[in-house]
Amino acid sequence: MTFSSVVRYKANEAFSQARRREFFQRILGFLTGDQPANLLSFEHVRDRLNIRGQHYIGLQTIPIDQIVGSAGRYHEFNRAFLPTQEFIRERWTRVYEAAHDPVGLPPIDVYKIGDVYFVRDGHHRVSVLKELGATTVEATVTELETPIPLSPTADEADLELKEEYAQFLAETGLAEQVPEQQIEFSLPGQYRKLLEHIAVHRYFLGQREQREIPYPEAVARWYHEVYRPMVQVIREERVLDHFPGHTEADLYLWIIEHRHYLNEQYGQEVPLQQAAAEFSSKFSRGSGRKKLESRASRRATSCGMRKVQRMNN
Repeated sequence: MTFSSVVRYKANEAFSQARRREFFQRILGFLTGDQPANLLSFEHVRDRLNIRGQHYIGLQTIPIDQIVGSAGRYHEFNRAFLPTQEFIRERWTRVYEAAHDPVGLPPIDVYKIGDVYFVRDGHHRVSVLKELGATTVEATVTELETPIPLSPTADEADLELKEEYAQFLAETGLAEQVPEQQIEFSLPGQYRKLLEHIAVHRYFLGQREQREIPYPEAVARWYHEVYRPMVQVIREERVLDHFPGHTEADLYLWIIEHRHYLNEQYGQEVPLQQAAAEFSSKFSRGSGRKKLESRASRRATSCGMRKVQRMNN
C-alpha cells in the first residue's frame, strides 16, 4: 500500500471512531439525563447580546477547547467537535489526509465573543485536529465587542441569563459609566428587580437633595452607594463560600430582602454586616437552605412561564 492509501484508510477509520464516540455520548446522555453539549449558534448568540461593534485582530494561536460555537454549521458537530452527520465523511477524511501533508492545514477563521470562539470557516479542520490530539489551532480572529462576559462553559440556559443582562445594561447604560461592573445572576428574572432598586434609590435621592435626579446619575449612584458596598460586605464576610453555585448578585438581592425584614423586626436600620451575617447563619444550611432554594426555584419557574406567555401572545 502507498503512503496516501494508508492515510486514506486511517482517515476513514478515524471518522468512524469519532462517529461512534458521538453516538455513545448521546446514548449515555439519554440514559443519565446529562445530554452532551451542542455547539452554540453564532447568529443566536450575537442577536441576544449587546454587540457594540467588531474589529479584526489578525492571525493568532487559539485554544481549541475555547471554541464553543459555529456560524451556520452547529448541527454538524457537537461541542467536542465530534461529527454528528454521516454525510460529512468525505470532506472530513480529505481534511484528515491534508493534515498529514507536509504543507499542513491553513488557518481557520473565527469570531471571538468574550473568552470564546465561533468557527466561521474550518469546522472540519477543528474536528480533525482534535481527533489528532491538538490543543491549539492557528486562526484569523475577528472580535465582537460586548460588555457581556462569555465563558467556555456557556450553554443555552446561560444565554437566557446573558440576554437579560444585555437588556439590563442597554436600559441602564451602566457599562458605559462603570466599565468594571460585573453583575451576573444564576437565576432568571432578577434584573428587573435591580431596575426597581434603581428607581427607588433615584426617588429617595431626589427627596433628600430636593431636585430631579437624572437617570444615568441614579444608575451610577445606585451602583456605587448600594450595590458595591453590599458586594464588598459579601466578600469580606465570605458569604458566597456557603452558597456554591450562586453569585454575588444573587446574594445581594437575598440579603437586601433579609435586611428589610430585619429592619421591620428590630424597628431600626440594621448594618449591612449584621444583615449579611444573619442571612448566612440562617440560610446556609439545613431547612433554611432548602427553604431559600425552594423560594428561588419558584420565582425562576414563574419568570419562565411569564416569558413563554409573552412569546405566545
